Amino acid sequence: MKILISLIAGLIFGYGLVLSGMSNPSKVQNFLDLLGAFDPSLIFVMLGAVLTTFVGYRLIWQKFERPLFAPEAEFQKQIKGEVDGWLVTGAVCFGVGWGLVGFCPGPALTSVTFGGLGALVFVVSMLVGLAIAKLLLKAVR
Repeated sequence: MKILISLIAGLIFGYGLVLSGMSNPSKVQNFLDLLGAFDPSLIFVMLGAVLTTFVGYRLIWQKFERPLFAPEAEFQKQIKGEVDGWLVTGAVCFGVGWGLVGFCPGPALTSVTFGGLGALVFVVSMLVGLAIAKLLLKAVR
């Protein structure tokens, strides 16, 4: 049941990414190009995501103590004040990569299913980068 729910959630998420244009790197880059070919349509996508997340999390946390389909797990909550150099470095890398190529992980995985070579190169590079980051963290900590 857990796998089926995950599959359905992933399909809905992927459909939303395609429908909103988030899986189109040129649309994302135009959204980020404030002084050029600015396309403000993704503002509504982001506002919808933020609003849904803000309301949804509060409703879920009030009603459930643990995840419904993973009762052995606990909800992960960000604790205020946990901003460190690793978090800032990761955020900067994410933002720079998103701006340069127009992909972030979810839309890139969605785009790979359409056979895009650019998306495939991005996903492979992302996986290599994650492996390197994991090794670096292990060595430093």
